[in-house]
Amino acid sequence: MAVERQLLTVKEVADTMRVSTMTVYRLIKAGELAAIRVGKHFRIRELDLTDYLDAQTVRGGGSWPAA
Repeated sequence: MAVERQLLTVKEVADTMRVSTMTVYRLIKAGELAAIRVGKHFRIRELDLTDYLDAQTVRGGGSWPAA
């Protein structure tokens, strides 16, 4: 059974993460978020976005920085 792979635009990723598109471009440039270049544009696999978000998840147990 084939797994459907959804490609997202930078705007769709930014909307999902509730950040600016510039933040998404910075993550791509820094190599933190995998992306595919299609012509002049980038596309991000849903799986790559999920992997990135899972890696950023804070699970508690550590001390929080002082405010």
